[in-house]
Amino acid sequence: MSHAFFLTFSCHDRRRLLDDDAAKGIVINVLSEQLEKRKGRCLGFVIMPDHVHTVVWFPAPDELAEFIKQWKRLSSYYIRKNLEGKQPQYHKAVRAKEPIWQRRYYCFNLYSETKIKEKLDYMHNNPLKAGLVAKPELWPFSSARYYLLEQPVGIDIGMPG
Repeated sequence: MSHAFFLTFSCHDRRRLLDDDAAKGIVINVLSEQLEKRKGRCLGFVIMPDHVHTVVWFPAPDELAEFIKQWKRLSSYYIRKNLEGKQPQYHKAVRAKEPIWQRRYYCFNLYSETKIKEKLDYMHNNPLKAGLVAKPELWPFSSARYYLLEQPVGIDIGMPG
């Protein structure tokens, strides 16, 4: 098995563009579509109001750059459309020209199940540490419910093969 990747990227200027549940859903849907297109797997994720964490795996080692490019590009497009519909004045007057995401992203290679579990625990505890929920499994935009309650989370979760 090749290694997994822990990815983090943030909204431009750490704006809370993902406060809206529909925007968080967009990020999850595009994640799912892009993984399916590349035969990748999601081992876990959390969508926060201003940033995203995920652990992903691909069968081919050269999939990561195109995956993240398309995930950010497509989710930007749909988040912008969502903003236009729900907050047209905000979108038009203040932020229409600014990007949704920061240009860069953070990637950490995970070579062991111990490291994968460490990163999953870290990201699942993000909503708790941010004061958004009392327990990680209460945050609906995370794979914590899958791991802790065996509930579906809107995307297939699991180790490859």
